[in-house]
Amino acid sequence: MTRQNRRILVNKVVMALSTAAAVAGLIFLFWIIGVLFYKGFGALNLDIFTYDMAPPGREPSGLRNALVGQLLLVLGASFIGVPVGILAGTYLSEYGGKKSRLARLIRDISDIMMSTPSIVIGAFVYAVLVEPFGHFSGWAGIAALAVIMVPIVLRTTDDMLQLVPGSLREAAAALGAPKYKVILQVVFRGAKAGILTGVLLSVARVAGETAPLLFTSFSNNFFSTDLDRPIASLTVTMFNYATSPYEEWIDRGWAAALILALFVLGANIAGRMIVRRKR
Repeated sequence: MTRQNRRILVNKVVMALSTAAAVAGLIFLFWIIGVLFYKGFGALNLDIFTYDMAPPGREPSGLRNALVGQLLLVLGASFIGVPVGILAGTYLSEYGGKKSRLARLIRDISDIMMSTPSIVIGAFVYAVLVEPFGHFSGWAGIAALAVIMVPIVLRTTDDMLQLVPGSLREAAAALGAPKYKVILQVVFRGAKAGILTGVLLSVARVAGETAPLLFTSFSNNFFSTDLDRPIASLTVTMFNYATSPYEEWIDRGWAAALILALFVLGANIAGRMIVRRKR
């Protein structure tokens, strides 16, 4: 066999293996999605959105308190994590420079934080905001989710701002615009689609987190909006229901999983649509 024939044979074998691996991955993906939609839609009803959690065998029962708690936690984390991430990313791109040691250090720490398991962040926030005060709280859950959001928004903002041509900055500066106006009215406008996409992806990421909330906001079986105390969340409720021995709770766990999956899917689709429209 000639060298060229061996290369053709190896190429065909690798292509076949790659295709088989991709098909296997797609099969498992559609299997998971199919089971989720089948069981989730079977357990979904109006009571899920209008009634709070109830003990097994007691009707009506729903997930209203968990939905409201999840909304409060995600919104609170967004109000903290998004501004901090955008401001930090702006500093790295517009003021830090590519050769600054501080900028390189911040980028390296951000990359490490993005790959850090969320349970580690939950344990850290537990040691800082839960253990000293002697009780779980919604604020601790918000802090944990915000810590997860910041590096995602930071890196996205930094990357998107660097894609804006430097000639636009130079043209605005030549017209006499100060630095902050160049950033706000020129650079941000050119990168707004990418920044918004990063924000949506970070929201989708923290919306599906369970581990850090187990250490921080814990859970609450009753309707509550008091962030100074433990508060219910959809992810922790889904975990508790899915591992319970009661069939009706397991069904509501599937409904919670479907609601969460639809939200995360919607956020990802919205981000991709924004990018495509901008292009």
